[in-house]
Amino acid sequence: MFDPRRHYASLRLVALLPLFLFLPAVIAFFVDPDVTWGEYLGVFFHLSILFLVSRLPAVPWAKAAGYGWVALDVLAGIMMINGIEYETAWAVRLGGHVLAGVWIVTSSLASHFWPVRVVGVLTGVWLAGYSFVGTHLAEEFLRPAGIMILVWFALLATFDGNQPERPAVAASVA
Repeated sequence: MFDPRRHYASLRLVALLPLFLFLPAVIAFFVDPDVTWGEYLGVFFHLSILFLVSRLPAVPWAKAAGYGWVALDVLAGIMMINGIEYETAWAVRLGGHVLAGVWIVTSSLASHFWPVRVVGVLTGVWLAGYSFVGTHLAEEFLRPAGIMILVWFALLATFDGNQPERPAVAASVA
């Protein structure tokens, strides 16, 4: 039977999955930003983030922001795939990036490893911050956040993936 308290995959795997799913999309952003298959891969990338949000330590409101990011970015990807106006889908995506920034910063600050904290804070601030100035800056200014989030996933897999697993639910005292 499925036990919701049990971890079925290591944190390392849960961090590497979005890294490998997002890497081709990041490359496409630099080579051919209008490539359609990137949106399909982006939807699966964002869905893989669900596993990471559930596993990284963060306060409940920050986890809610992470789940909100996934929902909005999946919505934006499906809107783009189905030919909804680019400006509309882009605005939804940027709204999701504000929530992504909240989750990335707060979950990074909970890490025991300074590289995860530093890269996570920079990534989250860049991603969320761009959402507020994106109408005045070209999309190319968002690209460094894509690279930084790949580095953040790799750091999570390297450092936090070496941490002993914490139980999903604390044992109750009798």
